[in-house]
Amino acid sequence: MSVHSSHIFNSRVTSVISISLVLLLIGVTTALLLLSSDLSVAVRENITMSIVLKDDIKNADVQKLQKTIDAEAYCKSTEYVDKETAAKELAEDLGRDPVEFLGFNPLLGSIEMRLNADYANTDSIAQIEAELRRMPEVKDVIYQEVLVDAVNKNVQRVSALLSLFAILLILISYALISNTVRLTVYAKRFLIHTMQLVGATGTFIRRPFLAEGAVTGIVSAIIAMGMLSGIVFWAHSEISSFMTTEMLHTMLISFLVMILSGILITLIATYLSVTRYLRIKVDDMYYI
Repeated sequence: MSVHSSHIFNSRVTSVISISLVLLLIGVTTALLLLSSDLSVAVRENITMSIVLKDDIKNADVQKLQKTIDAEAYCKSTEYVDKETAAKELAEDLGRDPVEFLGFNPLLGSIEMRLNADYANTDSIAQIEAELRRMPEVKDVIYQEVLVDAVNKNVQRVSALLSLFAILLILISYALISNTVRLTVYAKRFLIHTMQLVGATGTFIRRPFLAEGAVTGIVSAIIAMGMLSGIVFWAHSEISSFMTTEMLHTMLISFLVMILSGILITLIATYLSVTRYLRIKVDDMYYI
């Protein structure tokens, strides 16, 4: 292998490694964004509304009401808690049976409803509460309004921070990859000028550079995907419950983003770099 060929080979290896590391960061950030979205949905769907029922309601009416609520778009799931179960749960929390203390069961049966994430906000819950209170079987509707506000504010804050970080990372990634590609094209700037002298058009000159850039982007993405897979499987070996169906779905989307980012960014950077040297005079190439 000649010195020139060795230099080109080392330059390509360096470019691939550099771009792979940047794409790995993009993949990790994508995974974090997706996981944070799934986490925010899970947190919202854990918000519970207690629908307290009237004391004289019959079991058949309870089942009918529960089916009606289950059919609503805002309902994720429901669970009926009868008076006896509620008394047992309260006795466990207090460490003393309220029935023995009072001589009767003061509690009422209730339907514990978990909301769908899209409806877990203050405005929607207020409308749901008003709708439930109009039902003749319902005595009261209880939920923690402060908790709902806190959950939504924290979710919005975390989403905004992650989105800002993702935008900054995209800009930094483009700058790093663009600089790497520019150095590769820089080494062939006189070849570009020679091709111009023999009458090659700009499109003809760009074509092999763009093809090489696309291949570099794909190879770099594959390496980055391998590194991300290694990180995920290492995490799975440490935490057995880490690898879930949601995690696999997140990885697939992250892989797709990494491949598209690798191809798109390298193509854009290559196009701009080659175009720059197509417009520069040969004398100026010695001073850049």
